[in-house]
Amino acid sequence: MPHTPLLDQVASPADTRGLSIPQLRQLADELRAETIDAVSQTGGHLGAGLGVVELTVALHHVYETPDDILIWDVGHQAYPHKILTGRRDRIRTLRQGGGLSGFTKRAESPYDPFGAAHAATSISAALGFAAARDQAGKANKVVAVIGDGSMSAGMAYEAMNNACETTGQLTVILNDNDMSIAPPVGGMSAYMARLVSGGGYRSIRRVGKAVAGAFPRPMREAARKAEEFARGMVTGGTFFEELGFYYVGPIDGHDMDALVHVLQNARKIEDKPVLIHVVTHKGKGYPPAENAADKYHGVVKFDVVTGQQAKPAAAGPPSYTKVFATELIKRAERDPKIVAVNAAMPSGTGLDLFAARFPDRCFDVGIAEQHAVTFAAGMAADGLKPFAAIYSTFLQRGYDQVVHDVAIQGLPVRFAIDRAGLVGADGPTHAGSFDIGYLGQLPGMVLMGPSDEVELARAIATAAEIDDRPSAFRYPRGEGSGAEMPALAEALEIGKGRIVREGTTVAILSFGTRLSESLKAADLLAARGFSTTVADARFAKPLDLDLLLRLAREHEALVTVEEGAMGGFGAFVLQALAQHGALDRGLKIRTLTLPDVFQDQDKPEIMYAEAGLDAEGIVRGALSALGVDNAAAKGRRA
Repeated sequence: MPHTPLLDQVASPADTRGLSIPQLRQLADELRAETIDAVSQTGGHLGAGLGVVELTVALHHVYETPDDILIWDVGHQAYPHKILTGRRDRIRTLRQGGGLSGFTKRAESPYDPFGAAHAATSISAALGFAAARDQAGKANKVVAVIGDGSMSAGMAYEAMNNACETTGQLTVILNDNDMSIAPPVGGMSAYMARLVSGGGYRSIRRVGKAVAGAFPRPMREAARKAEEFARGMVTGGTFFEELGFYYVGPIDGHDMDALVHVLQNARKIEDKPVLIHVVTHKGKGYPPAENAADKYHGVVKFDVVTGQQAKPAAAGPPSYTKVFATELIKRAERDPKIVAVNAAMPSGTGLDLFAARFPDRCFDVGIAEQHAVTFAAGMAADGLKPFAAIYSTFLQRGYDQVVHDVAIQGLPVRFAIDRAGLVGADGPTHAGSFDIGYLGQLPGMVLMGPSDEVELARAIATAAEIDDRPSAFRYPRGEGSGAEMPALAEALEIGKGRIVREGTTVAILSFGTRLSESLKAADLLAARGFSTTVADARFAKPLDLDLLLRLAREHEALVTVEEGAMGGFGAFVLQALAQHGALDRGLKIRTLTLPDVFQDQDKPEIMYAEAGLDAEGIVRGALSALGVDNAAAKGRRA
């Protein structure tokens, strides 16, 4: 445990408000050490949090949180914030079952007024809080902290465009940790930031604008532009000023004196919103992170002294993400029209490998999923074969574009949906729970759920051949099953599943990678005396009606299994059975889905067991359909 005498005295942010600047610096150093030690034991996001330690201390020192509203965009940089706000005793439970969330979460603390794990929501939410405050006639302050990466998302600009029309008091802190900003961030920059955020400078500007307003129109416009561009040369803030903000910065985000004084000035501004441009460094204060290419953005458990991360277990099968990248490269080597798109997740989606092989055919559009989808649609409309690799939970952000720009026009965009199903430590904000339903309901969509890595390769081959409509294939986080990969996978027959195991009493129809658990369930059912068929649906749309009706006709009970929320594959099956009268003859059916709750983080296997989607849960579903008591059935034998 690090030595933290000053941090030990801070039970809440109120305890920081009587501290001097030197004490705040000491507190920041101790907070950084505590963050490093905690994450070394839990794993999680580290670099971003280390970069905002001084900013976190300064914000809680200056603002009267939680009465003043502080919203962190994304929330993965909020571990130091959690430590300062009464959660230090639980910080070593981060991202674990029953522990603290890895992101901000309303149910966790009054100091988390708004939950966030997706980018670019903070300014919109903060503006909502400001409007609510103004309506109630209150005087508390509202602050949003947003990273420069999140500023690539259009939602941030939509909120800023609306801000000055909505409120006079809102502070947006642009946390710029890209390290590519040209203006200096030393003493002169800090001095200028304090100067332009102070009341005197703002008063002079108001007088200057009033005088310019008395000029004839041509001179008035010339004076306005001269003032505007002179200010832009000093601070770089012309763009933000055009949106109606006071712009302050850039300032050194690790200079406690500058931060405190600028924030104190900003807190007094009530005539229009202010944007403070703060330059920070990811991984700040921890050399292994500072020297790493990714600044220790996300880590597993590690040794604090050396920075050495825990080695994974002996190499197993490749991840589904790597299988996707490898297979897409194979296809692209044979087809020059294949291109790839991702939204700020090149390594997360495996497209960093594709980009290394085809740098001119891979496009990272930043945190802009709406744009990514329509960008891909434009390429498809002009004859290319785009594969848009986007996590299930992030594709939700581009859903209108999937409908309006892709599906309605029948454009052959191919959606590679990573992180389908439950994702473990990242919890409900990152779970891929809903894509089966929200894509499967779209006319013309081809939706595949590969059951293992070979089937994933075949889904990629299938999507590459579909040129008259959109298609999608979903696959989970984690390793594959170890199946032997073909040199080049063959495409699937669209809308056709397969029988994997033949039986007579119960049919299990699996969509996706729960097939292995379905086969285990069949063994358990056989041990109880129930002959079981297992089928791999392969497609949620179009459904294999011949296979489905055969299963319904030849078995007493049918159980569907999917790694998605209700309203997905099981619902499609029920609809098809009802339309074809297959439910009229007394078929017993159960649709097993994720539960109708947002499951908190835990190990994936525990989460799936809680959801009833492991082998035992599938057995329970089958026995329930048959009207058999589970405990009694354990004694029955074939």
